[in-house]
Amino acid sequence: MNTDLPTPPTNAGASANASTSTSETTAAPTAPAAPASPTSPTPPTTPAPTTPTRYIAPKARIDRAMNRAVAFLARHGVSVWGSRILYVRGRKSGELRSTPVNPLPLNGERFLVAPRGTTQWVRNMRVAGGGELRIGRRREEFTVVEVPDAEKPEILRAYLAKWKFEVGVFFDGVDHRAPDAELARIAPGYPVFRVIPRTG
Repeated sequence: MNTDLPTPPTNAGASANASTSTSETTAAPTAPAAPASPTSPTPPTTPAPTTPTRYIAPKARIDRAMNRAVAFLARHGVSVWGSRILYVRGRKSGELRSTPVNPLPLNGERFLVAPRGTTQWVRNMRVAGGGELRIGRRREEFTVVEVPDAEKPEILRAYLAKWKFEVGVFFDGVDHRAPDAELARIAPGYPVFRVIPRTG
């Protein structure tokens, strides 16, 4: 017996539409991209101000002859206006270097002032951190602290009041009567060290 049942008619259009609806995805509308914000230019970097290194070299004959004379007297125990011989180790050689100096007593302390600016003894002192002051056979070992520019005007004033006749030529007309503002202006060009006696 033939038991085949009739096949129901196929709705081709509906099948096609169903196939299409399941295979296609409707894309959501895309919002327009926001315009890129302009990049602010990076401001140029301003380098920190620097203080030029000031140095006045000794004049060949006169200054060297004077230094030798003061050093000779100091080695033999004669102090000229409070002079001493400063000994400090060379930053490269490690050997002791000497030069005559005028330690300044002020308010119960002593200071070494470099009227010529950043001399070799100043460079050596910054590395060594101390040295010796000698007069005759007397030796005094010490350490130092370099004085900041803001504290120099009072020291420079006292130094010029005592030794202007000797070092005034290195101060370009500035003397102990100058206002504080003028001494503060020139202070960066004159290294100053506070002398601290070494104990023990």
